[in-house]
Amino acid sequence: MELYEALYTTRAMRRVSADPIPTEVVQQMLDAAIRAPSGSNMQQWRWLVLTDREAIRQLGELYSEAFDAGMDTFYAGAEERARAAGATDILRIHSSSRWLRDNMRSVPLIVVACDRNDPIGSSIYPAVWNLMLAARGAGVGTTLTTFNTHTRHAETLELLGIPADKGWRVAAIVSCGYPLGKWGVAKRPPVEKVVYQDRWGNPTDWDVPEPLWGAKT
Repeated sequence: MELYEALYTTRAMRRVSADPIPTEVVQQMLDAAIRAPSGSNMQQWRWLVLTDREAIRQLGELYSEAFDAGMDTFYAGAEERARAAGATDILRIHSSSRWLRDNMRSVPLIVVACDRNDPIGSSIYPAVWNLMLAARGAGVGTTLTTFNTHTRHAETLELLGIPADKGWRVAAIVSCGYPLGKWGVAKRPPVEKVVYQDRWGNPTDWDVPEPLWGAKT
């Protein structure tokens, strides 16, 4: 797959089939993940790959609890506000998110990214993105979620046998599967609407009215 196609079309794919992902694809995803840069090149990561149906079922149940807790706190009222504003794009995202909440137990592959000794907590995310790009190259859809990190972290560590006393934490859970939807370039405001030049508030002296990949190709 061409580089920019992967960059422009790797989007959150929550609705996926239960079809298994070949081992060689899983290997490629993880091998790509650990080639990413990390803070001070510490590589303070461990990766837990779930394919066992019972393990996924149990994590799916805990994810459902974590999702509900997150919606009641961080995202309290968000769906109602979107409905009142007629924000159909946001409502579609909520619908997709609830699909994963209700169906994570049927997802064929879950990758749990763990890290430790990272005071900022962000060094592992380039590796997670590498994993997701490698998945895209193989036609596998992914979604990064952190609900379990924020609302059911201790329970998630215990369920998966992750040694909390060694400083490990769950940085992200990535659900993986062959998508039921279509790939495509995500709609975004033009670059110049969200980018400043040299100083906060200064507009750029250029603009990008259309995506630089996809629209022209």
